[in-house]
Amino acid sequence: MNLQADIDTLKVLAAQPLIQNWKSRGPILDLHQVEFKVFSQFGDDGIIQYLINRLQPLPDTFVEFGVENYRESNTRFLLLNDNWRGLVLDRDENFINYIQQDEIYWRHTLTARCAFITRENINELLQEGGFAGEIGLLSIDLDGNDYWVWENIATVNPVIVIIEYNSIFGPDLVVAVPYDPHFARHQAHYSGQFWGASLQALKLLAGRKGYSLVGCNSVGFNAYFVRNDKIADLPVLSVEGAFVDARFRDSRDEKGKLTYLTGAERLHAIAELGVHDFRQNKIVPLSSLGGGPGS
Repeated sequence: MNLQADIDTLKVLAAQPLIQNWKSRGPILDLHQVEFKVFSQFGDDGIIQYLINRLQPLPDTFVEFGVENYRESNTRFLLLNDNWRGLVLDRDENFINYIQQDEIYWRHTLTARCAFITRENINELLQEGGFAGEIGLLSIDLDGNDYWVWENIATVNPVIVIIEYNSIFGPDLVVAVPYDPHFARHQAHYSGQFWGASLQALKLLAGRKGYSLVGCNSVGFNAYFVRNDKIADLPVLSVEGAFVDARFRDSRDEKGKLTYLTGAERLHAIAELGVHDFRQNKIVPLSSLGGGPGS
């Protein structure tokens, strides 16, 4: 076993007392209470462990989009700690090659495929990857068409859905970036702030698909939805009760240099761009809607 695999094993072992601690406490009111990070970008490993244990029995299968080299992801801990089976997709062939050469690729049942995901091809990609019907968890991280791709997914029926929301749109607007099959975040606007959908828009979509909002992570990035027939005693939250305003300062200028915009400055940078407003069911300038967490 190489050094990196040894480190991964130690990280998994170090998380075990955290899992046992909240297991002994029973139900919680706020997902932030169970956060911990092993391989996830933020505290999502802990949230996922809490949910899969509260919602048992679950299919031990997952699908995750936008994993890069899979060193930092929402499902790597599920793979190594719980021995789930999964499909991961990324647009970069170099990342997929890296994953396929990792020890985890033969130690676990993982399928990694290179694909540029659109709402037109997502169901075919899932079928080609060997996944259909009920699965335990779906994690969507596309930095763009997240709303539109989830809307069109029909091949798999996940119990848990994790999807990024753009907190710049605030808790009140019901908007998403207009669908573009070739969407690229920094091509859509140099600042990198124009992507995804508002939490309100995702909650409405979730309701149509039979899911309820159970929380967001503490950094205001990922929203968690659970299928209504499996939700058990988990608290169902409003957008106002779940929304967290992200404090990332990853905005860039036209030359790609970080500008560290915060609060209303982030919204102002993209205010004249057109968003799909679901209340009016048309594309309108973001500035015409007001809103935003820091406005």
